[in-house]
Amino acid sequence: MNLALYCLLFTAVGVGFILVHLILGKVIRPNRPGAEKGAVYECGEPAVGSAWIQFDLRFYVVALLFVIFDVEVAFFFPWAEVFGRANDVAALQRPTDAADYRDYCQKVVALAPAYTPRPPLRAAYERLANGDMSRFDADRVFVDEELDKKDDNPIKQAGALAWMAFVDILVFFGVLLVGFAYLWRRGDLAWVRSVAAEQPAPEPPPAPPKAVERPRPEPVISAH
Repeated sequence: MNLALYCLLFTAVGVGFILVHLILGKVIRPNRPGAEKGAVYECGEPAVGSAWIQFDLRFYVVALLFVIFDVEVAFFFPWAEVFGRANDVAALQRPTDAADYRDYCQKVVALAPAYTPRPPLRAAYERLANGDMSRFDADRVFVDEELDKKDDNPIKQAGALAWMAFVDILVFFGVLLVGFAYLWRRGDLAWVRSVAAEQPAPEPPPAPPKAVERPRPEPVISAH
C-alpha cells in the first residue's frame, strides 16, 4: 500500500513539475516569432535541400550502441544497493549495548525485510530496529540465539551475499566488456572508416608468357 502511494505521489509531483514549468514559461516568456526561429534546427546544421536524402547509418549505429550500454548501467543500481547493505551488516561486530542492537537490527531488516519466518524472532528484530526497548532483555535473547549459530548467523550470511554480489557484477561487467571489444574489433565504433581498408586487395598482375623455343632445323648434307 505504501509503495503504491509513493508511486502515485512521485507521478503527481513529476507531472505537476513539468506542467507548472511549461505553463509558467508560456505566460512569462515573450512571444516574438520569426523566420529563423521557425526554421528546422538539426544539430546546428542549416536545413538545405530536401529531407528525402540517403541518411548516413553511422548515426543510428552510434545512437543504438549508446542506448544499449547506457541502459545496461541501470542494472548497477540494484546491485549497488544490495552490495552496500550486505557490506554494512558483514562489517558489524557482535552488539553489546542497546544502541548496538538497534543499529544491528536496523541494518539486517533493511537488507532483508522478511528476514526470518519465526514470528518471535521477526518481532524482536522489528522492535529493536524501531527503537522499541520495552522488551529489550527478551528481544536480545532471540537475537543472540541467531548470532550464536556457527555458520548460519546473519553477519556471515551477509558477508557471503556481499561476495556473491561482487562476483556477479564482475561477470556482468565482463560480458559488457566482451561485447564492447567485439564491436571495437569490427570497427563499428570508428566514425570515419578507411575506404581503402574496406576494398579488396588488388590481384597481382599476371606473369609474362614464357618464350617458346623453336626447334632448330637439321643441317642438310649434300652428296656432291
